[in-house]
Amino acid sequence: MHRVVALVRPVQSTFELGCAVEVFGTARLGVPQHYEFAVCAQTPGPVPTTGGYTMTVSQDLSALEAANTVIIPGWLPVETPLSAAVRGALLAAHARGARLVTICSGVFALARTGLLDGRAATAHPARAEQLRREFPGIPVEPDRPFVDHGDVATSAGAGAGIDLCLHLVRQDHGAAHAALLSRHMAMSPHQGGQARYRPPHAPRDELDDLLDWAGARLGTPLSVSDLAAHLSVSPRTLARRFADRLGTSPGAWLLSRRVSAARTLLEETDLSVEAIAARVGLCSAVNLRRRFRAQVGTTPSAHRRAFRNP
Repeated sequence: MHRVVALVRPVQSTFELGCAVEVFGTARLGVPQHYEFAVCAQTPGPVPTTGGYTMTVSQDLSALEAANTVIIPGWLPVETPLSAAVRGALLAAHARGARLVTICSGVFALARTGLLDGRAATAHPARAEQLRREFPGIPVEPDRPFVDHGDVATSAGAGAGIDLCLHLVRQDHGAAHAALLSRHMAMSPHQGGQARYRPPHAPRDELDDLLDWAGARLGTPLSVSDLAAHLSVSPRTLARRFADRLGTSPGAWLLSRRVSAARTLLEETDLSVEAIAARVGLCSAVNLRRRFRAQVGTTPSAHRRAFRNP
């Protein structure tokens, strides 16, 4: 059983902690329970929360010694330094092989361990500049909902924290299980990889228009050259814009979008695999099965069964 331990502190954000509880710590009828969830604090006992109530935490930092995943669900105020005990416990857990995961402001705590030095991280857009100032050795990418290095992972905000947690479930137990869990949480299944994300109130630009244009034409034989021509730029310039904004290539984005559309059709219609392949521009059932398995980790038919029959 994979043990997930959330490290909390006063005043603890209830929503950020709730994200971890919902994904890793809530038993659901019909969903296999692969995780054991616990909460710890440096000083056990009553811990005040942002919700105005106090919760009781019974375990201390020794709980991290058996953790496979350590979650820091927020760190408020973000200027709060790490105590020597907390820093030592986090570093020891990481050295032992546990992955360290932050939700929203928890990135400030992880940054103070030094484990993010020289490695990309994301943060809530409202805190990104502060993170850059305090930790100039960390490349901050606030346009990304989450950044996962395998041993450490950060998320941009509480909502992105749920996406990150479901991404970790997918990494641990496959796409079908993550889709099943998403269904029980009444969420749209996470699409695998980085979803398109913009900071609040960010203006639309021509790349947004291109993504919408391409998304409405998935059933046609679109190519990267077609995408570039629509913006009147070269394929190389288009590739650079995709890399800067989305962290991927135009071809990879287009394939991911087609597979994503196929997933939706599998979940919401009774169309055959052949018909779905044609509708999303993957031409044949054989091609759809191959692409779907590569990206989702299961077959289209197995995904449909898992989603409809939890």
